[in-house]
Amino acid sequence: MISKFYDFKYLKGDLTGGLVAGVVALPLALAFGVQSGLGAIAGLYGAIAIGIFAAIFGGTATQASGPTGPMTVVSAALVASAIEITGSLESAMGIIILTFLAGGLLQIVFGLINIASYVKYFPYPVVSGFMSGVGLIIVILQIFPFVGLDSAKSTWLVMQDLPRLFTDFNWQALVLGGLTVAIYYLFPLVSKVVPSALVALILASIVGYFLNWDIPIIGEIPSGLPSLQIDGILSIDSSAYMLVAEYAMVLAVLGSIDSLLTSVIADNMTKTKHNSNRELIGQGIGNAVAAVFGGIPGAGATKGTVVNINSGGRTRVSGTIHGLVLLAVLLGLGKLAGYIPLSVLAGLLIPIGFKIVDTKGLKHLLVVPRADAVVLILVLLITTFGSLIQAVGIGLLLASLLFMKRASDLGEEGLKVGTLAGFDGEKPWQDEIEFYEAHKDKVYIKHLYGPLFFGFTSHFQNEIKNIPEDVEALIIRMDRVPYIDQSGLYALENAVLDLSKRGVKVILTAVKEQPLDKLTSIDIVPDLIPEEHIFEDIGQSFDYLRAKFKL
Repeated sequence: MISKFYDFKYLKGDLTGGLVAGVVALPLALAFGVQSGLGAIAGLYGAIAIGIFAAIFGGTATQASGPTGPMTVVSAALVASAIEITGSLESAMGIIILTFLAGGLLQIVFGLINIASYVKYFPYPVVSGFMSGVGLIIVILQIFPFVGLDSAKSTWLVMQDLPRLFTDFNWQALVLGGLTVAIYYLFPLVSKVVPSALVALILASIVGYFLNWDIPIIGEIPSGLPSLQIDGILSIDSSAYMLVAEYAMVLAVLGSIDSLLTSVIADNMTKTKHNSNRELIGQGIGNAVAAVFGGIPGAGATKGTVVNINSGGRTRVSGTIHGLVLLAVLLGLGKLAGYIPLSVLAGLLIPIGFKIVDTKGLKHLLVVPRADAVVLILVLLITTFGSLIQAVGIGLLLASLLFMKRASDLGEEGLKVGTLAGFDGEKPWQDEIEFYEAHKDKVYIKHLYGPLFFGFTSHFQNEIKNIPEDVEALIIRMDRVPYIDQSGLYALENAVLDLSKRGVKVILTAVKEQPLDKLTSIDIVPDLIPEEHIFEDIGQSFDYLRAKFKL
Protein backbone atom coordinates (compact mmCIF):
# COMPACT_ATOMS: atom_id res chain seq x y z
CA MET A 1 0.00 0.00 0.00
CA ILE A 2 2.80 2.39 0.96
CA SER A 3 4.58 1.66 -2.32
CA LYS A 4 1.74 3.43 -4.14
CA PHE A 5 2.78 6.70 -2.51
CA TYR A 6 6.54 6.24 -2.25
CA ASP A 7 9.14 4.49 -4.39
CA PHE A 8 11.54 2.80 -1.96
CA LYS A 9 14.39 2.91 -4.47
CA TYR A 10 14.85 6.53 -3.32
CA LEU A 11 14.94 5.68 0.40
CA LYS A 12 18.71 5.42 0.81
CA GLY A 13 19.33 8.70 -1.02
CA ASP A 14 16.53 10.46 0.87
CA LEU A 15 17.89 9.30 4.22
CA THR A 16 21.42 10.43 3.37
CA GLY A 17 20.30 13.72 1.81
CA GLY A 18 17.99 14.55 4.72
CA LEU A 19 20.63 13.71 7.32
CA VAL A 20 23.34 15.81 5.69
CA ALA A 21 20.94 18.72 5.05
CA GLY A 22 19.90 18.61 8.72
CA VAL A 23 23.53 18.70 9.85
CA VAL A 24 24.19 21.68 7.56
CA ALA A 25 21.09 23.50 8.83
CA LEU A 26 21.89 23.11 12.55
CA PRO A 27 24.58 25.80 13.01
CA LEU A 28 22.74 28.21 10.71
CA ALA A 29 19.46 27.74 12.59
CA LEU A 30 21.17 28.58 15.89
CA ALA A 31 22.99 31.56 14.37
CA PHE A 32 19.91 32.99 12.67
CA GLY A 33 17.92 32.56 15.88
CA VAL A 34 20.44 34.62 17.80
CA GLN A 35 20.56 37.31 15.12
CA SER A 36 16.77 37.59 15.07
CA GLY A 37 16.83 38.75 18.69
CA LEU A 38 14.62 35.87 19.85
CA GLY A 39 17.43 33.49 20.79
CA ALA A 40 18.97 30.37 19.34
CA ILE A 41 15.98 28.22 20.30
CA ALA A 42 13.68 30.29 18.07
CA GLY A 43 15.92 29.49 15.12
CA LEU A 44 15.83 25.80 15.96
CA TYR A 45 12.03 25.78 16.38
CA GLY A 46 11.65 27.54 13.03
CA ALA A 47 14.02 25.16 11.26
CA ILE A 48 12.15 22.12 12.59
CA ALA A 49 8.62 23.33 11.78
CA ILE A 50 9.39 24.81 8.36
CA GLY A 51 11.68 21.93 7.44
CA ILE A 52 9.02 19.30 8.11
CA PHE A 53 5.81 21.01 7.01
CA ALA A 54 7.18 22.80 3.92
CA ALA A 55 8.61 19.47 2.74
CA ILE A 56 5.32 17.62 3.23
CA PHE A 57 3.00 20.24 1.73
CA GLY A 58 5.35 22.13 -0.62
CA GLY A 59 5.69 21.87 -4.38
CA THR A 60 9.43 21.18 -4.71
CA ALA A 61 10.31 17.57 -3.97
CA THR A 62 13.92 18.18 -2.95
CA GLN A 63 13.57 21.51 -1.17
CA ALA A 64 15.17 21.85 2.29
CA SER A 65 13.56 24.79 4.08
CA GLY A 66 14.38 26.73 7.22
CA PRO A 67 15.47 30.15 8.49
CA THR A 68 17.40 32.11 5.85
CA GLY A 69 19.45 35.28 5.90
CA PRO A 70 16.89 37.56 4.22
CA MET A 71 14.00 36.33 6.39
CA THR A 72 16.09 36.65 9.55
CA VAL A 73 17.05 40.24 8.76
CA VAL A 74 13.38 41.19 8.38
CA SER A 75 12.51 39.28 11.56
CA ALA A 76 15.22 41.12 13.49
CA ALA A 77 13.91 44.47 12.26
CA LEU A 78 10.41 43.50 13.39
CA VAL A 79 11.65 42.43 16.84
CA ALA A 80 13.46 45.76 17.28
CA SER A 81 10.39 47.76 16.18
CA ALA A 82 8.04 45.76 18.42
CA ILE A 83 10.31 46.22 21.45
CA GLU A 84 10.47 49.95 20.74
CA ILE A 85 6.66 50.09 20.88
CA THR A 86 6.12 47.87 23.93
CA GLY A 87 9.27 48.45 25.96
CA SER A 88 10.41 44.83 26.37
CA LEU A 89 10.79 41.59 24.44
CA GLU A 90 8.29 39.81 26.66
CA SER A 91 5.62 42.44 26.01
CA ALA A 92 6.43 42.43 22.29
CA MET A 93 6.00 38.68 21.77
CA GLY A 94 2.30 38.97 20.93
CA ILE A 95 3.06 41.40 18.08
CA ILE A 96 5.97 39.29 16.85
CA ILE A 97 4.11 35.97 16.82
CA LEU A 98 1.00 37.48 15.20
CA THR A 99 3.19 38.98 12.45
CA PHE A 100 4.98 35.71 11.79
CA LEU A 101 1.64 33.89 11.73
CA ALA A 102 0.07 36.45 9.40
CA GLY A 103 3.06 36.23 7.07
CA GLY A 104 2.63 32.46 6.81
CA LEU A 105 -1.10 32.75 6.20
CA LEU A 106 -0.47 35.35 3.49
CA GLN A 107 1.87 32.93 1.73
CA ILE A 108 -0.91 30.35 1.71
CA VAL A 109 -3.21 32.95 0.15
CA PHE A 110 -0.50 33.78 -2.41
CA GLY A 111 -0.42 30.13 -3.42
CA LEU A 112 -4.21 29.93 -3.69
CA ILE A 113 -4.50 33.02 -5.92
CA ASN A 114 -1.53 32.11 -8.15
CA ILE A 115 0.65 35.04 -7.10
CA ALA A 116 3.72 32.96 -8.05
CA SER A 117 3.10 33.71 -11.72
CA TYR A 118 3.89 37.39 -11.06
CA VAL A 119 7.19 36.84 -9.24
CA LYS A 120 9.00 36.45 -12.58
CA TYR A 121 8.28 40.11 -13.35
CA PHE A 122 10.62 41.32 -10.60
CA PRO A 123 13.57 42.85 -12.48
CA TYR A 124 17.01 41.58 -11.62
CA PRO A 125 18.35 44.91 -10.25
CA VAL A 126 15.57 45.10 -7.63
CA VAL A 127 16.08 41.55 -6.38
CA SER A 128 19.88 41.91 -6.56
CA GLY A 129 19.89 45.21 -4.67
CA PHE A 130 17.64 43.87 -1.93
CA MET A 131 19.56 40.61 -1.48
CA SER A 132 22.92 42.39 -1.47
CA GLY A 133 21.59 44.82 1.14
CA VAL A 134 20.41 41.92 3.29
CA GLY A 135 23.86 40.32 3.02
CA LEU A 136 25.54 43.56 4.13
CA ILE A 137 23.12 43.89 7.06
CA ILE A 138 24.08 40.41 8.27
CA VAL A 139 27.78 41.25 8.05
CA ILE A 140 27.50 44.67 9.71
CA LEU A 141 25.33 43.45 12.60
CA GLN A 142 27.82 40.66 13.37
CA ILE A 143 30.90 42.91 13.61
CA PHE A 144 30.50 43.59 17.33
CA PRO A 145 29.48 40.03 18.38
CA PHE A 146 32.54 38.83 16.43
CA VAL A 147 34.76 40.64 18.97
CA GLY A 148 32.64 39.82 22.02
CA LEU A 149 30.63 43.05 22.31
CA ASP A 150 26.93 43.85 22.33
CA SER A 151 25.71 45.24 19.03
CA ALA A 152 23.27 47.99 18.17
CA LYS A 153 20.14 46.77 16.38
CA SER A 154 20.50 48.87 13.24
CA THR A 155 23.32 49.14 10.72
CA TRP A 156 23.42 52.92 10.96
CA LEU A 157 23.92 52.81 14.74
CA VAL A 158 26.59 50.14 14.34
CA MET A 159 28.51 52.39 11.94
CA GLN A 160 28.27 55.28 14.40
CA ASP A 161 29.53 53.03 17.22
CA LEU A 162 32.59 51.74 15.33
CA PRO A 163 35.19 53.58 17.48
CA ARG A 164 34.20 51.35 20.45
CA LEU A 165 35.22 48.37 18.37
CA PHE A 166 38.91 49.30 18.73
CA THR A 167 38.89 50.17 22.43
CA ASP A 168 36.62 47.60 24.13
CA PHE A 169 37.01 44.46 22.02
CA ASN A 170 37.47 41.03 23.68
CA TRP A 171 40.58 39.47 22.15
CA GLN A 172 39.53 35.98 23.19
CA ALA A 173 36.23 36.29 21.34
CA LEU A 174 38.10 37.71 18.35
CA VAL A 175 40.44 34.69 18.30
CA LEU A 176 37.51 32.26 18.36
CA GLY A 177 35.64 34.21 15.71
CA GLY A 178 38.73 34.27 13.49
CA LEU A 179 39.27 30.53 14.08
CA THR A 180 35.68 29.87 13.01
CA VAL A 181 36.06 31.81 9.77
CA ALA A 182 39.37 30.09 9.01
CA ILE A 183 37.90 26.60 9.51
CA TYR A 184 34.81 27.53 7.50
CA TYR A 185 36.91 28.42 4.46
CA LEU A 186 39.84 25.99 4.85
CA PHE A 187 38.17 22.74 5.93
CA PRO A 188 36.64 22.07 2.46
CA LEU A 189 40.25 21.82 1.20
CA VAL A 190 40.69 18.85 3.55
CA SER A 191 37.30 17.17 3.12
CA LYS A 192 33.89 18.01 1.71
CA VAL A 193 32.16 15.03 3.28
CA VAL A 194 31.39 16.90 6.53
CA PRO A 195 29.95 20.45 6.28
CA SER A 196 32.61 23.01 7.15
CA ALA A 197 30.08 25.16 9.06
CA LEU A 198 29.41 22.29 11.49
CA VAL A 199 33.12 21.52 11.90
CA ALA A 200 33.85 25.20 12.58
CA LEU A 201 31.01 25.41 15.11
CA ILE A 202 32.10 22.32 17.03
CA LEU A 203 35.88 22.86 17.03
CA ALA A 204 35.79 26.57 17.90
CA SER A 205 33.23 25.95 20.66
CA ILE A 206 35.35 23.14 22.14
CA VAL A 207 38.42 25.39 22.14
CA GLY A 208 36.53 28.14 23.95
CA TYR A 209 35.02 25.72 26.48
CA PHE A 210 38.24 23.97 27.51
CA LEU A 211 40.28 27.18 27.63
CA ASN A 212 37.57 28.57 29.93
CA TRP A 213 37.72 31.95 28.23
CA ASP A 214 35.49 34.76 29.44
CA ILE A 215 33.37 35.30 26.33
CA PRO A 216 29.62 35.71 25.74
CA ILE A 217 27.82 32.42 24.97
CA ILE A 218 24.32 31.50 23.80
CA GLY A 219 23.26 30.55 27.31
CA GLU A 220 20.62 28.12 28.48
CA ILE A 221 18.45 26.59 25.75
CA PRO A 222 15.14 24.95 26.72
CA SER A 223 15.01 21.21 26.11
CA GLY A 224 12.01 19.14 25.07
CA LEU A 225 9.14 19.94 22.76
CA PRO A 226 8.01 23.60 22.48
CA SER A 227 4.67 24.81 23.77
CA LEU A 228 2.12 27.00 22.01
CA GLN A 229 2.96 30.73 22.20
CA ILE A 230 -0.31 32.36 21.20
CA ASP A 231 -1.52 33.88 24.48
CA GLY A 232 -0.05 37.32 23.80
CA ILE A 233 -1.84 37.65 20.44
CA LEU A 234 -5.16 38.43 22.10
CA SER A 235 -3.81 41.38 24.11
CA ILE A 236 -2.19 43.33 21.26
CA ASP A 237 -3.02 47.02 21.14
CA SER A 238 -4.79 48.09 17.96
CA SER A 239 -2.08 50.70 17.32
CA ALA A 240 0.31 47.86 16.44
CA TYR A 241 -1.87 46.42 13.67
CA MET A 242 -0.24 48.52 10.95
CA LEU A 243 3.21 47.28 12.01
CA VAL A 244 1.91 43.71 11.88
CA ALA A 245 0.42 44.22 8.41
CA GLU A 246 3.56 45.84 6.97
CA TYR A 247 6.02 43.24 8.21
CA ALA A 248 3.70 40.31 7.48
CA MET A 249 3.46 41.44 3.85
CA VAL A 250 7.25 41.85 3.56
CA LEU A 251 7.87 38.42 5.11
CA ALA A 252 5.33 36.80 2.80
CA VAL A 253 6.67 38.44 -0.37
CA LEU A 254 10.33 37.92 0.50
CA GLY A 255 9.77 34.34 1.67
CA SER A 256 7.94 33.58 -1.56
CA ILE A 257 10.68 35.03 -3.78
CA ASP A 258 13.42 33.35 -1.73
CA SER A 259 11.70 29.95 -1.90
CA LEU A 260 10.83 30.08 -5.60
CA LEU A 261 14.39 31.09 -6.55
CA THR A 262 15.65 28.03 -4.66
CA SER A 263 13.00 25.89 -6.35
CA VAL A 264 14.37 26.94 -9.75
CA ILE A 265 17.87 25.90 -8.64
CA ALA A 266 16.48 22.52 -7.52
CA ASP A 267 14.74 22.11 -10.90
CA ASN A 268 17.97 22.77 -12.77
CA MET A 269 19.83 20.20 -10.67
CA THR A 270 17.20 17.43 -10.81
CA LYS A 271 15.74 18.20 -14.27
CA THR A 272 12.26 18.37 -12.74
CA LYS A 273 9.55 21.05 -12.56
CA HIS A 274 8.26 22.36 -9.25
CA ASN A 275 4.69 23.47 -8.53
CA SER A 276 5.05 27.16 -7.59
CA ASN A 277 1.63 27.63 -6.02
CA ARG A 278 1.88 24.47 -3.96
CA GLU A 279 5.36 25.54 -2.86
CA LEU A 280 4.00 28.81 -1.49
CA ILE A 281 1.20 26.99 0.32
CA GLY A 282 3.71 24.58 1.87
CA GLN A 283 6.04 27.41 2.92
CA GLY A 284 3.08 29.29 4.39
CA ILE A 285 1.97 26.28 6.43
CA GLY A 286 5.52 25.79 7.69
CA ASN A 287 5.88 29.44 8.70
CA ALA A 288 2.46 29.50 10.37
CA VAL A 289 3.27 26.39 12.43
CA ALA A 290 6.69 27.79 13.33
CA ALA A 291 5.06 31.04 14.48
CA VAL A 292 2.63 29.49 16.97
CA PHE A 293 5.52 27.61 18.61
CA GLY A 294 7.76 30.67 18.84
CA GLY A 295 9.99 29.90 15.85
CA ILE A 296 11.32 32.43 13.37
CA PRO A 297 10.08 32.32 9.75
CA GLY A 298 12.10 30.95 6.88
CA ALA A 299 12.05 29.88 3.24
CA GLY A 300 13.62 27.42 0.87
CA ALA A 301 17.30 27.31 1.84
CA THR A 302 19.59 27.18 -1.20
CA LYS A 303 22.56 25.62 0.58
CA GLY A 304 20.49 22.95 2.33
CA THR A 305 18.64 22.13 -0.89
CA VAL A 306 21.84 21.78 -2.93
CA VAL A 307 23.43 19.60 -0.25
CA ASN A 308 20.28 17.46 -0.05
CA ILE A 309 20.26 16.84 -3.81
CA ASN A 310 24.01 16.21 -4.05
CA SER A 311 23.74 13.72 -1.18
CA GLY A 312 21.03 11.72 -2.94
CA GLY A 313 17.74 13.32 -1.86
CA ARG A 314 15.07 12.96 -4.54
CA THR A 315 11.65 13.16 -2.82
CA ARG A 316 9.92 15.21 -0.13
CA VAL A 317 10.85 12.49 2.36
CA SER A 318 14.41 13.89 2.34
CA GLY A 319 13.22 17.36 3.39
CA THR A 320 11.06 15.84 6.12
CA ILE A 321 14.02 13.86 7.47
CA HIS A 322 16.08 17.07 7.45
CA GLY A 323 13.53 18.59 9.86
CA LEU A 324 13.34 15.44 12.01
CA VAL A 325 17.14 15.44 12.39
CA LEU A 326 16.91 18.93 13.89
CA LEU A 327 14.10 17.78 16.17
CA ALA A 328 16.32 14.95 17.43
CA VAL A 329 19.08 17.48 18.13
CA LEU A 330 16.63 19.65 20.07
CA LEU A 331 15.53 16.71 22.23
CA GLY A 332 18.99 15.28 22.79
CA LEU A 333 21.66 17.96 22.53
CA GLY A 334 19.84 21.23 23.22
CA LYS A 335 21.67 21.91 26.49
CA LEU A 336 25.10 21.49 24.92
CA ALA A 337 24.29 24.16 22.35
CA GLY A 338 24.03 26.70 25.16
CA TYR A 339 27.84 26.72 25.48
CA ILE A 340 28.41 27.93 21.92
CA PRO A 341 30.15 31.36 21.94
CA LEU A 342 28.35 34.19 20.17
CA SER A 343 31.57 35.11 18.38
CA VAL A 344 31.59 31.63 16.83
CA LEU A 345 28.07 32.18 15.50
CA ALA A 346 29.21 35.57 14.17
CA GLY A 347 32.11 33.80 12.47
CA LEU A 348 29.57 31.62 10.64
CA LEU A 349 27.18 34.43 9.73
CA ILE A 350 29.74 36.85 8.31
CA PRO A 351 30.82 34.50 5.45
CA ILE A 352 27.15 33.68 4.82
CA GLY A 353 26.35 37.39 4.61
CA PHE A 354 29.07 37.91 2.02
CA LYS A 355 27.72 34.96 0.01
CA ILE A 356 24.28 36.59 -0.12
CA VAL A 357 25.79 39.76 -1.61
CA ASP A 358 25.33 39.57 -5.38
CA THR A 359 28.93 40.09 -6.49
CA LYS A 360 28.00 39.24 -10.06
CA GLY A 361 25.50 42.10 -10.31
CA LEU A 362 27.82 44.55 -8.53
CA LYS A 363 30.75 43.61 -10.76
CA HIS A 364 28.77 44.57 -13.85
CA LEU A 365 27.41 47.89 -12.55
CA LEU A 366 29.50 49.98 -14.94
CA VAL A 367 28.55 48.02 -18.05
CA VAL A 368 24.83 47.21 -17.62
CA PRO A 369 22.22 49.81 -18.67
CA ARG A 370 22.48 52.89 -16.45
CA ALA A 371 18.88 52.68 -15.26
CA ASP A 372 19.47 49.12 -14.00
CA ALA A 373 22.64 50.17 -12.16
CA VAL A 374 20.92 53.12 -10.47
CA VAL A 375 17.99 50.97 -9.34
CA LEU A 376 20.31 48.29 -7.94
CA ILE A 377 22.40 50.79 -5.95
CA LEU A 378 19.34 52.67 -4.67
CA VAL A 379 17.59 49.52 -3.44
CA LEU A 380 20.83 48.27 -1.90
CA LEU A 381 21.44 51.48 0.07
CA ILE A 382 17.85 51.78 1.29
CA THR A 383 17.87 48.13 2.34
CA THR A 384 21.19 48.39 4.18
CA PHE A 385 20.87 51.72 5.92
CA GLY A 386 17.18 52.57 5.75
CA SER A 387 13.94 50.70 6.22
CA LEU A 388 13.37 47.21 4.87
CA ILE A 389 9.71 48.09 4.43
CA GLN A 390 10.63 51.14 2.35
CA ALA A 391 13.18 49.14 0.36
CA VAL A 392 10.56 46.58 -0.65
CA GLY A 393 7.99 49.29 -1.45
CA ILE A 394 10.42 51.37 -3.46
CA GLY A 395 11.69 48.23 -5.18
CA LEU A 396 8.16 47.35 -6.28
CA LEU A 397 7.58 50.92 -7.46
CA LEU A 398 10.83 50.95 -9.41
CA ALA A 399 9.96 47.58 -10.93
CA SER A 400 6.68 49.03 -12.17
CA LEU A 401 8.35 52.16 -13.53
CA LEU A 402 11.03 50.14 -15.29
CA PHE A 403 8.38 47.90 -16.80
CA MET A 404 6.40 50.86 -18.10
CA LYS A 405 9.53 52.51 -19.52
CA ARG A 406 10.66 49.36 -21.29
CA ALA A 407 7.15 48.73 -22.56
CA SER A 408 7.00 52.25 -24.01
CA ASP A 409 10.40 51.70 -25.63
CA LEU A 410 9.02 48.77 -27.56
CA GLY A 411 7.09 51.05 -29.88
CA GLU A 412 6.16 49.17 -32.97
CA GLU A 413 8.57 46.34 -32.25
CA GLY A 414 5.85 44.32 -30.52
CA LEU A 415 5.53 43.05 -26.99
CA LYS A 416 6.53 39.43 -27.19
CA VAL A 417 9.55 37.21 -27.25
CA GLY A 418 9.34 34.96 -30.28
CA THR A 419 8.98 31.22 -30.01
CA LEU A 420 11.19 28.57 -31.47
CA ALA A 421 10.40 27.78 -35.07
CA GLY A 422 8.36 24.62 -34.92
CA PHE A 423 6.95 25.44 -31.45
CA ASP A 424 3.56 26.92 -30.63
CA GLY A 425 2.62 26.86 -34.32
CA GLU A 426 5.18 29.50 -35.35
CA LYS A 427 6.36 29.01 -38.91
CA PRO A 428 9.91 29.55 -40.20
CA TRP A 429 10.49 32.92 -41.82
CA GLN A 430 10.71 33.07 -45.62
CA ASP A 431 14.50 33.13 -45.69
CA GLU A 432 14.70 30.09 -43.38
CA ILE A 433 12.30 27.62 -45.02
CA GLU A 434 14.72 25.70 -47.23
CA PHE A 435 17.40 25.27 -44.56
CA TYR A 436 14.91 24.61 -41.75
CA GLU A 437 13.03 21.88 -43.63
CA ALA A 438 16.28 20.12 -44.48
CA HIS A 439 17.87 20.26 -41.01
CA LYS A 440 15.12 20.85 -38.43
CA ASP A 441 16.12 17.68 -36.55
CA LYS A 442 19.60 19.14 -35.81
CA VAL A 443 19.23 22.93 -35.90
CA TYR A 444 16.62 25.11 -34.17
CA ILE A 445 15.94 28.75 -34.93
CA LYS A 446 14.61 31.17 -32.31
CA HIS A 447 12.96 34.46 -33.21
CA LEU A 448 13.05 37.39 -30.79
CA TYR A 449 10.74 40.36 -31.16
CA GLY A 450 11.53 43.57 -29.29
CA PRO A 451 13.81 44.14 -26.28
CA LEU A 452 14.90 41.16 -24.21
CA PHE A 453 14.17 42.50 -20.74
CA PHE A 454 12.95 41.31 -17.35
CA GLY A 455 9.31 41.00 -18.34
CA PHE A 456 10.07 38.21 -20.80
CA THR A 457 13.17 36.45 -19.48
CA SER A 458 11.16 33.68 -17.81
CA HIS A 459 9.38 32.87 -21.08
CA PHE A 460 12.73 32.91 -22.91
CA GLN A 461 14.35 30.47 -20.46
CA ASN A 462 11.37 28.11 -20.53
CA GLU A 463 11.53 27.87 -24.31
CA ILE A 464 15.25 27.16 -24.25
CA LYS A 465 14.56 24.22 -21.93
CA ASN A 466 12.13 22.80 -24.52
CA ILE A 467 14.88 22.20 -27.06
CA PRO A 468 15.21 18.42 -27.67
CA GLU A 469 18.36 16.60 -26.57
CA ASP A 470 19.49 15.68 -30.10
CA VAL A 471 19.65 19.26 -31.39
CA GLU A 472 23.22 20.30 -32.28
CA ALA A 473 22.84 24.06 -32.79
CA LEU A 474 20.49 26.92 -31.89
CA ILE A 475 20.34 30.06 -34.03
CA ILE A 476 18.96 33.10 -32.19
CA ARG A 477 17.73 35.77 -34.60
CA MET A 478 18.19 39.19 -33.03
CA ASP A 479 17.19 41.27 -36.05
CA ARG A 480 14.37 42.86 -34.04
CA VAL A 481 16.09 43.18 -30.64
CA PRO A 482 17.08 46.82 -30.16
CA TYR A 483 17.79 46.54 -26.44
CA ILE A 484 18.79 44.06 -23.71
CA ASP A 485 18.76 44.83 -19.98
CA GLN A 486 20.55 43.22 -17.03
CA SER A 487 17.86 40.59 -16.51
CA GLY A 488 17.97 39.72 -20.22
CA LEU A 489 21.77 39.47 -20.19
CA TYR A 490 21.80 37.00 -17.33
CA ALA A 491 18.88 35.03 -18.79
CA LEU A 492 20.79 34.64 -22.06
CA GLU A 493 23.98 33.77 -20.18
CA ASN A 494 22.22 31.02 -18.18
CA ALA A 495 20.61 29.67 -21.35
CA VAL A 496 23.95 29.48 -23.16
CA LEU A 497 25.58 27.78 -20.17
CA ASP A 498 22.81 25.16 -20.01
CA LEU A 499 23.02 24.52 -23.75
CA SER A 500 26.82 24.29 -23.75
CA LYS A 501 26.63 21.55 -21.11
CA ARG A 502 24.50 19.60 -23.59
CA GLY A 503 26.93 20.26 -26.44
CA VAL A 504 24.55 22.63 -28.28
CA LYS A 505 26.25 25.46 -30.19
CA VAL A 506 24.57 28.87 -29.85
CA ILE A 507 24.72 31.20 -32.87
CA LEU A 508 23.57 34.83 -32.96
CA THR A 509 22.57 36.68 -36.12
CA ALA A 510 22.04 40.36 -36.90
CA VAL A 511 22.93 41.56 -33.39
CA LYS A 512 22.36 45.30 -33.02
CA GLU A 513 24.86 47.67 -31.40
CA GLN A 514 23.41 47.93 -27.86
CA PRO A 515 22.87 44.18 -27.28
CA LEU A 516 26.29 43.30 -28.74
CA ASP A 517 27.99 45.96 -26.59
CA LYS A 518 26.36 44.61 -23.41
CA LEU A 519 27.04 40.97 -24.30
CA THR A 520 30.71 41.85 -24.82
CA SER A 521 30.98 43.97 -21.69
CA ILE A 522 30.17 41.05 -19.37
CA ASP A 523 32.17 38.56 -21.46
CA ILE A 524 29.29 36.46 -22.78
CA VAL A 525 31.00 37.31 -26.05
CA PRO A 526 33.59 35.85 -26.58
CA ASP A 527 33.84 33.60 -23.46
CA LEU A 528 30.52 31.77 -23.96
CA ILE A 529 29.65 32.67 -27.53
CA PRO A 530 32.76 32.89 -29.74
CA GLU A 531 32.92 35.74 -32.23
CA GLU A 532 32.91 33.16 -35.02
CA HIS A 533 29.35 32.27 -33.94
CA ILE A 534 28.03 35.80 -34.57
CA PHE A 535 26.88 36.64 -38.10
CA GLU A 536 25.49 39.67 -39.86
CA ASP A 537 22.62 37.74 -41.42
CA ILE A 538 20.92 34.36 -41.24
CA GLY A 539 22.35 33.21 -44.58
CA GLN A 540 25.93 33.41 -43.29
CA SER A 541 25.01 31.28 -40.28
CA PHE A 542 23.50 28.65 -42.58
CA ASP A 543 26.70 28.54 -44.65
CA TYR A 544 28.77 28.15 -41.47
CA LEU A 545 26.62 25.30 -40.17
CA ARG A 546 26.71 23.47 -43.49
CA ALA A 547 30.50 23.59 -43.42
CA LYS A 548 30.88 22.94 -39.69
CA PHE A 549 28.51 20.01 -39.40
CA LYS A 550 28.70 18.96 -43.04
CA LEU A 551 24.96 19.45 -43.36
